Amino acid sequence: MEKAHVKFATQVDSEILAAVKGLAKKEERQIQALIDEALSDLLSKRKGMNARPHVMAAYMQSHETYASVYEKLAK
Repeated sequence: MEKAHVKFATQVDSEILAAVKGLAKKEERQIQALIDEALSDLLSKRKGMNARPHVMAAYMQSHETYASVYEKLAK
């Protein structure tokens, strides 16, 4: 099943656009496909920025245990 596409307008740095156009030509793909891929990658990356609860708990425990070591390393 094909996903629906919606037109939208925006502005982009001219050098970035030129590079994307070059990449699209090199890969024989449409710019739209590259933009879809880029936005999807961005959303995936940002979604992963929220640490899972058990990861944060382990981090907090580590920080409590090794706070003085972390402070020395930071200097």
